[in-house]
Formats: sequence, C-alpha cells, structure tokens
Amino acid sequence: MRKKKFFCWFLSFVAINSNLDAFALISGCIITIDAMGTQKSIAEKIIAASSNYILSLKDNHPTLHQQVKNWFEKAKELDFKGIDVSINQRLEKGHHRIENRLVYTVPVSQLPGLHELDLWPGLTTVVMVVRSIQHWNKTTHEVQFYITSLLSDANKIGSAIREHWGIENSVHWTLDVTFGEDESRIRSLHSPQNFALLRRIALNALERETSFRRSLRQKSRRAAMNDQYMVSVLAAALPNSTRELESTCQ
Repeated sequence: MRKKKFFCWFLSFVAINSNLDAFALISGCIITIDAMGTQKSIAEKIIAASSNYILSLKDNHPTLHQQVKNWFEKAKELDFKGIDVSINQRLEKGHHRIENRLVYTVPVSQLPGLHELDLWPGLTTVVMVVRSIQHWNKTTHEVQFYITSLLSDANKIGSAIREHWGIENSVHWTLDVTFGEDESRIRSLHSPQNFALLRRIALNALERETSFRRSLRQKSRRAAMNDQYMVSVLAAALPNSTRELESTCQ
C-alpha cells in the first residue's frame, strides 16, 4: 500500500515539473502538492481527472495567503464562534519529540471576498494546520495554510496532509542515503530542479524493480555496472496499462 501511495505522489511531482497531461492518468486520488504546485492550471487538471487536491498556500500567492491568514487569526481570537469549522487534534510521540497538531478546516463560503476565488477550479475549503513540536531542549511552532477541493473535514484532510509529510520525509532521507542529495553542489540555473526530478525518477524506478532484492543503493550500483539490469529498472518504471495505473490510486 505504501508503494502505491508513493507512486501516486510521484506522478503528481512529475506532472508539476514536466507534463501536466500526466494527471489525466490519475483518477480518484487526493493529490497533495507543495507551494510550487499551487497553480490554477494544476488545480484544473486535477479536477478534470476526477481527483481532489490539497495545495499548500504560501507567499507565492501573497494576496490569497494573507487573506486566509488574517481570517484564521481573527476567527481563532473569537474561538470560531458562529463559524462552521471542523477541528481535529492529534498528539504524537516518537523520535525523542512530542508533536501536537491542530487542523482547522472551513468552507470557503465562510470567507467572503477571497482573491480570485472563481479562478480556482473546485476550491471548496481552506485549511490551517498548527504544529507544536516539543524537543528535549526546545519547542518549535509552525502554522501552515492550504486550499483544497475536499469538503470541510479536519480528520480526513489532516490525515492526507500528515501522509504527505511522511512521504516527503522518508523520500528525502532515501534520496540523501542513496544519491547523496544533501551533499550535491549543483546550484546554478535550472540544474537543481532538473537533477531533483531525475533523482526521484530513478528512485521510483528502483523501488518498482523487484527481481534484484537488495537495498536501493546496491540496486543503483548494479544498474550503473550492468546494462541489462539498467534496462530492467527502466522497464519497471513504466506502467503496463492505464488501467493498472488507475487501480493503484483507488
């Protein structure tokens, strides 16, 4: 199941960076994307594919971001009285830290006059996530905002966002261990983005190749030294059919 969820996430990453038409192959998914993918054209493609989106809202859309931020701050001061809000709280312990996470979801109908609201296909709900992480020596606080086509359900939306973070963290760790991404000195022009995409393509291909049961690093080295195995890895990255791809997202 985890590999299927990762593959759906990976397809969304490829679509953002190369070909938006790849979304036409995805049906019935909840697509979670970082701020780089918070674009009206991407939202339109996801909705057209009968999927839903959760898009991170940051300063790349300054007017909308500021409106949502100001509204939530005022609503929170009033304890959300008279507001149709869904709230979910989770407390998680592990890795020598305690994380308290509060998710607030509100229908966009509660926020009058949102900037360019009609230009965001399917936009139904705005989200605020408040995270408080207690380490052994300090406590950090973080507030994030999202827009989504899902109905206001803090439990469902919060779970999808949490899963996205889990995939992000695990993929980043794997990319660093397997490909040494953190030590990369590639800095100029579009090279960092291009090589990040290539690493993720390679990671996805290695994950899907199952004939050689070794670590990803060992599989990567074997592919570098064995052309036949390299072809097997590349072939494993290709879906056999559109139906198979769609079934992974159901």
